[in-house]
Amino acid sequence: MDYSREIEGKRVHDPYCNWLGDKILRSQRYEWISGPVIVGAGPSGLAVAACLKEKGVRSLVLERSNCIASLWQLKTYDRLRLHLPKQFCELPLKSFPQEFPTYPTKQQFIEYLESYAKTFDIRPVFSQTVLGAEYDQNLGFWRVRTSGLKDEETEYFCRWLIVATGENAVEVVPQIEGIEEFGGVIMHTSRYRSGDVFKGKKILVVGCGNSGMEVCLDLCNHNASPSLVVRDTVHILPQEMLGRSTFGLSMWLLKWLPIRLVDRFLLVLSWLILGDTGRFGLNRPQVGPLELKNLSGKTPVLDVGTLAKIKSGEIRVCQSIKRLRHQYVEFVDGKSENFDAIILATGYKSNVPSWLKEFGNALK
Repeated sequence: MDYSREIEGKRVHDPYCNWLGDKILRSQRYEWISGPVIVGAGPSGLAVAACLKEKGVRSLVLERSNCIASLWQLKTYDRLRLHLPKQFCELPLKSFPQEFPTYPTKQQFIEYLESYAKTFDIRPVFSQTVLGAEYDQNLGFWRVRTSGLKDEETEYFCRWLIVATGENAVEVVPQIEGIEEFGGVIMHTSRYRSGDVFKGKKILVVGCGNSGMEVCLDLCNHNASPSLVVRDTVHILPQEMLGRSTFGLSMWLLKWLPIRLVDRFLLVLSWLILGDTGRFGLNRPQVGPLELKNLSGKTPVLDVGTLAKIKSGEIRVCQSIKRLRHQYVEFVDGKSENFDAIILATGYKSNVPSWLKEFGNALK
């Protein structure tokens, strides 16, 4: 069997093909990629592709959706803005436009990413879901198997694999007793766009991270009546302190002071600006916000106005859910209440463990 292929107009023999033999024959399609394969066309994947290209290294970007930055384009709410100032969020080799505000909107960030891809001529292969990626230490090749829109499979072979899928690939949906009995709308924030469709309704938002807090604020602004389930302790910090972004101030202080001292400073300022959040059912963890981020990856909430709504009573704080019944919720403190819909602001997780195989398990 002839396993040679044409590269740049010349017939070249791929030495690994003989070894793979009938494994390749069984594939519908295979491709040898001379440079790295990058999985994910979000900000990280685009940045890596651009930096490689500047060094003269060509790469192939695979993306499971039909667009770049699919999390931003397909799974975020309309009012979303960057929580950090734009100078901390720009990608290498290209700054945000000067006319963009300090905290760009969702659409502005998408426009920036699309312009970035165009500037560096990054052309991802869309609608390619990675089914598995295996590395053979003896041969020194990665084998990346994907599925397309019509379930057609492609196998890519390369020497380098770069995983740029981020931590937010798959929605986390908690198991709640009685969820099938509720009868009303239950959705993850990945499907939430605007509070306009919930005007005049009672909504329960589960999860008090940045998304849960902002969704509650958006619901208030659209004349809905939201309640917020707080299942754990949470650090809430002002978005800005002393005329600077809290993130920027933190990064500057960390150049000179240990993390625990910076945490104490941030918490004192937060108490002076926001007051005691524990009075409203938002108890702080024992570990400081920056140290907690380092230890567990849990990000503090940067308040953009939600806390004021909680203080005024426009947003009610509830304890954890015990179970659901038809159109109402029972909480662990024994209280129960009717709701028209439940929005799960329960975050995401990585899907990499489901397809990236351990070394030594390839091509068995």
